Amino acid sequence: HIRLRRIGKNPKNRPHFRVTVFDQRTGRDGRFIEELGFYNPKSGETKIKIERLDHWVKNGAQLSATVKSLAKKVRKEL
Repeated sequence: HIRLRRIGKNPKNRPHFRVTVFDQRTGRDGRFIEELGFYNPKSGETKIKIERLDHWVKNGAQLSATVKSLAKKVRKEL
């Protein structure tokens, strides 16, 4: 699965996430396979390595709904 992982010791009103590849059995902040980018919902800043995302999708990775919408937004910007 490709989904978001919350990072840092941010207060509740300052979330910040990394887009990461996980084994489907791990938790939200558990062990991950690869980091593909980051997402800051407060500023709207998003950066995703589209080539690596496509590689993982071709190998059978499932995107979470949030990551799918973020990837769609990043592709439009390119």
